[in-house]
Amino acid sequence: MARLHEPYDKFYGGFRWQVPAEFNFGVDVVDRIAREADGPALIAVDVNGGERRYAYSDIARLSDGLAAALRRKGVKKGDFVLVMLPRIPEWQISIVALLKLGAIPIPCIEMLTAKDVDYRVRNSGARAAICRADHAAKFDGLFDVLDVRISVGTASGWDDFAETVAQAPDGFAAAVVAAEDPAIMYYTSGSTGNPKGVLHASRALYSWWVSAAYWLDLQPGDVIWCTADTGWSKAGTSILFGPWARGACSLFYDGPFEPGERLRLLERYNVNVYCAPATELLRVAEQHVASFDLSALRQTVSAGEAVSPVIAERWLAATGMPISEAYGQTESLMIVLNYPGETVKPGSMGRPAPGSRVEVIDKMGNIMPDREEGDIALLTPHPQLMLGYWREPDRTERCFVDGPEGRWYVTGDRGARDANGYIWYRGRLDDIINSAGYRIGPTEVENALLDHPDVAECAAIGKPDALRGEIVKAFVVLRAGREGEAELVKNLQEHCKRLTAPYKYPREIAFVESLPKTLTGKIRRSELRDRESMAGQTT
Repeated sequence: MARLHEPYDKFYGGFRWQVPAEFNFGVDVVDRIAREADGPALIAVDVNGGERRYAYSDIARLSDGLAAALRRKGVKKGDFVLVMLPRIPEWQISIVALLKLGAIPIPCIEMLTAKDVDYRVRNSGARAAICRADHAAKFDGLFDVLDVRISVGTASGWDDFAETVAQAPDGFAAAVVAAEDPAIMYYTSGSTGNPKGVLHASRALYSWWVSAAYWLDLQPGDVIWCTADTGWSKAGTSILFGPWARGACSLFYDGPFEPGERLRLLERYNVNVYCAPATELLRVAEQHVASFDLSALRQTVSAGEAVSPVIAERWLAATGMPISEAYGQTESLMIVLNYPGETVKPGSMGRPAPGSRVEVIDKMGNIMPDREEGDIALLTPHPQLMLGYWREPDRTERCFVDGPEGRWYVTGDRGARDANGYIWYRGRLDDIINSAGYRIGPTEVENALLDHPDVAECAAIGKPDALRGEIVKAFVVLRAGREGEAELVKNLQEHCKRLTAPYKYPREIAFVESLPKTLTGKIRRSELRDRESMAGQTT
């Protein structure tokens, strides 16, 4: 047995972490399965019906080739590399290749603007990037810092992905990666300022198998379809690291969301586990589900946004299957689960995951009595927990509180625990907007609006929405002489789409005379949310 990483060698609820002292996901999972129990790893389908299938041995070989080529180009252990690819096999191959090198991938969604990309490259100090040729122009101003540029398709100044792999030197030897070595970084929106880099260690990639086993209920040969975008940590837990650690096969669909097509693909590929945000499940449930053969489907799961009882009831009525919710964050990943075969309580996030002590605590780190609201917190040390926010030690430290039981990581979300240990979400402490599974920082929206010449002041909040959970609503104070007509609303929305990722634009805009502020001049978004809540109760 591999030598264990001692800080996590402890029991929680009868479960014992056994984190190895060294762990390289590309070698210890992909290459091992390819060698010992090769089988299907990936089915990639595009919008035109094209299909590519990969066994674990294919991923092992192709990732070796890309890793060898990257090493020859100068990419080394510890280097950051932006990977901005959609749901295509090159994404998995790139992530695994970088992990084999000991480099640190930064998965990004393609909806990022050139400004978004510039911030991530310069903030992380990335030396390389991998993207589709269609998006290479977003990196045009970064050639001075990006020594290595690889594109899927032909782009001027970029090396072609397929040719790079085909021409790779033989004899690649993977890097030795310690459990505490940085392994992957995700950028996630904050309530203030720019997105923050959440840096995870290799131990996190190892430990994500727990949610794949105890929530997704995956076994070798199973097919899972998680529809998350590749830039989110959810893609790590439910498309790559979790499923492959269990020897399962992931379905990847590169195409737009269309409810009927979801059902056709579930039927065609005999999907066993379907993972999607609640808003997607609602739209799918509205179709004529009974006309499709979903007999292979045994588990439907959701995370990233709260599953309302209404959505849970509609999915159950349409499929005869409950939705098993889970709770996690980019910083901690899944730490509260609904376990397969156990009763699902609609509206509850579930119970703490094996190896996770999750409690509801007060400001002093004391555990709250049942049914009383407090801060949802995770007892540390914990292998899934981030190393910290990149280059922000003070922000990282503010996430922790010491109590009688030990040191807690405070999630920033509020909740309550019932007598059976189920945790119920009550809201959040910060201003993050959660819309259809996308985390949106209000400052990013506000910065885009303030760039418009007609805007004097603005504030963005999340407004409750039956379909998306929340939508972005902006309150705008116009400059003197401007009037808030419908045409200006459209103009401001389009302006936001040009400056930041399109999913962040405000779907509603209200023109106001002034914004509520503290004595120090800080905008009181909480007051705007309260006003919106009261308005909703009177309609």
